[in-house]
Amino acid sequence: MATWNMLSFQDAVSPIMEQLIMFHDHTMMVLTMITIAVIYMIMSLLFNKLINRFLLEGQMIELIWTLMPAILLIVIALPSLKILYLLEEINKPLITLKAIGHQWYWSYEYSDLKKIEFDSYMKQTNSIENNEYRLLEADNRITLPFNIQTRILVTSYDVIHSWTIPALGIKIDGSPGRINQGSIMIMRPGMFYGQCSEICGANHSFMPITMESINIKSFNNWIKNYS
Repeated sequence: MATWNMLSFQDAVSPIMEQLIMFHDHTMMVLTMITIAVIYMIMSLLFNKLINRFLLEGQMIELIWTLMPAILLIVIALPSLKILYLLEEINKPLITLKAIGHQWYWSYEYSDLKKIEFDSYMKQTNSIENNEYRLLEADNRITLPFNIQTRILVTSYDVIHSWTIPALGIKIDGSPGRINQGSIMIMRPGMFYGQCSEICGANHSFMPITMESINIKSFNNWIKNYS
């Protein structure tokens, strides 16, 4: 999860988040090269006293400074197209989780697992334990197995919400009357936190998302004991 003074991304727990971090580093490297080149040319113009009064046109120079930005854009665009394809690809999900945004809490449905349904409210400060996080803990956690393909369906009951867990690299808008779809593949067990990322009203900051990732055996036991 995010902590104080964290300037980078959270540790990736899904293949999509790993790809997003790699794409970020790739893009930042290209931008760094462009920035250094531009600063070098500006400094050269400022401190260079040589001029060419007779240079009226230079087709080769114009060709170069037209092609170079186009090539750089292609270098950035190709990896991003790959990630867009991965975000939309869902290969035979074994579990479907539906998240419904309300003002101001989330409700969840495991539609294909015994019709498991529950509401998830933020825990009050006076009820959190020592190992829990203020404003991020929910009274009912989402429980999902790791290394299992999961489909997430997001919608809203009233206004536009946004279901977001940064460590998973997932952010899906929940719009009234519409269902948006996403894919989750958790690679390891743990606790992962998120929040609504769309300003949805007065208590927008108080509808966290708490997800617990466990092995498939423990998940089956959780389903059997849920009632």
